[in-house]
Amino acid sequence: MEKSIQKEHTLYAIKGFLKEVENIQIGKLGNFSFSRGYYVYVGSAKRNMHARINRHIRVDKKQQWHLDYLRPYLQIEEIQTYSGEKGECQLFAELRERNNGSIPAEGFGSSDCKCVSHLFYTEKNPVLSLTSSRN
Repeated sequence: MEKSIQKEHTLYAIKGFLKEVENIQIGKLGNFSFSRGYYVYVGSAKRNMHARINRHIRVDKKQQWHLDYLRPYLQIEEIQTYSGEKGECQLFAELRERNNGSIPAEGFGSSDCKCVSHLFYTEKNPVLSLTSSRN
């Protein structure tokens, strides 16, 4: 697993690979069919970035966030943090557009904003770095 984590950053993206099609109940959000391929989840942590990411990496835990329900099926491949200048929603939109991602589950990770989702899917291995200077 590749990690690029900077303590002062407040945003992160987690890339995972799903080996086969899975039907998964995502808490109260509903049951979704997830295709084989790559998934990128974008989140934020105003403090304790390492603790948040380490929690997301763990498989055996109380299911609290939408990602917790998907996590047991994903092989985590990369974690990247970002400064937070753009904001969580804008970072998600930029990464999704850059990777031509689609939305596999509406409402995933976006219950506290107006975004359709904070999880995108792509068949091709997505790039988490931004085109501009390192964030």
